[in-house]
Amino acid sequence: MRILDACCGSRLFWFDKDNEYTTYMDKRRETFEIHGKKINVQPDVVADFRDMPFPDNTYDLIVFDPPHLKWAGPNSIMKAQYGQLDKDTWPADILQGMTECMRVLKPNGVLIFKWNENQVKLKEVLQAIEPFRPLFGNRRSETHWLVFNKQKKPTSSANEVS
Repeated sequence: MRILDACCGSRLFWFDKDNEYTTYMDKRRETFEIHGKKINVQPDVVADFRDMPFPDNTYDLIVFDPPHLKWAGPNSIMKAQYGQLDKDTWPADILQGMTECMRVLKPNGVLIFKWNENQVKLKEVLQAIEPFRPLFGNRRSETHWLVFNKQKKPTSSANEVS
């Protein structure tokens, strides 16, 4: 199985932070200390989730946990750990990220999307990423985990009329 974490940051939700089947990607590589907490962002691949350097249909499972803060102070630990959205272009950025994730996801592959709605509500995100729709997920907390599937395109039947 091949797994991609498209916005790995410091791998906070990973139990196995060095999983051998996973490619950890982030647009930054940095190690620093802020407010007494060490931040260690060391991806395998430095790249932007909006323009992934992988061939189509590469991964069986993708974790997409993009930044979800539109505003944060320059010394914010949340910004240091999770990054920050562009307050004006975030809907297009998230849609482009979903499009890239689906491009590099194998047919019948699974995408796990994580979103915290502290500053941007899940409803707004789901509108921004149309036509992608989750299969299922949790709706009753501030942090949401949604599951998407890349369906194989149906082949035309010999019985279909053109």
